[in-house]
Amino acid sequence: MDVLKIAAFSDGDTGGNPAGVLIDDVLPDAAEMQRLAAEVGFSETAFAAPDGERWRVRYFSPESEVPFCGHATIALGAALVRQFGDGIFPLTLNQASITVEGFRDGANVVAALQSPPTKSRPAPPELITEALALFGYSPSDLDPAIPPALIHGGADHLVLPLKSRDVLAAMHYELKAGQAFMRREGLVTVLLAYAETPRLFHTRNPFASGGVYEDPATGASTAAFAGYLRDIGWPHGGAIDIVQGEDMGMRSRLHADIPPAPGSSIRVSGTARMMDEA
Repeated sequence: MDVLKIAAFSDGDTGGNPAGVLIDDVLPDAAEMQRLAAEVGFSETAFAAPDGERWRVRYFSPESEVPFCGHATIALGAALVRQFGDGIFPLTLNQASITVEGFRDGANVVAALQSPPTKSRPAPPELITEALALFGYSPSDLDPAIPPALIHGGADHLVLPLKSRDVLAAMHYELKAGQAFMRREGLVTVLLAYAETPRLFHTRNPFASGGVYEDPATGASTAAFAGYLRDIGWPHGGAIDIVQGEDMGMRSRLHADIPPAPGSSIRVSGTARMMDEA
């Protein structure tokens, strides 16, 4: 089977988060999708097949299925644009219905997804304490302006806002311990975020639940985080930009548009580049 390799949320012609994309007439069975995702080895691979006027989509990491993956959706949008032309493509996920749209921009594709609805709630103190210890932090490393929270925008995440870029860069953890923590708590990733300005954030995303130490660009957590900032009345001005992956040497750029309605979908956009043609 021909699995495309596409870097989503790239910084022009470099960086981004690699995703596998397989478009076929019918979806393979779950075991075969899991095998292919492990063989590709990227943090996620998206599998898509036509379903009437929509596309049925499932996402697999090397070790497990995930309900929603932003960067793999952007990569899928790029693949659909290259095959069918510019447009908006309705997607049916395991637990939600969303869209991805895209248009060609030279050799690359600019794509945008509409996330599932968002929600958030305060993180329990004991969960915060355990997460801080896991990543080598103390309570004094947190940004007092943005409380830690459990956030959702198609998948569940814990966000730990940090007080400086240096603190963000110092993140470290043991993969197996992180995997046990995230799987026990039902978290797809933990989002570590630093606010350079009210509209510009630097983030890191440990993805131990899927067997990946860190993701260089994470659209699902970006959508969930944008929804959370809306929930707490953060002065986002209707949109935020995120720089991710710098500490991995894979600088990525994500943009999130934030409508005012509580819980409504977040539009997350960025550039996708074909890795096979790089």
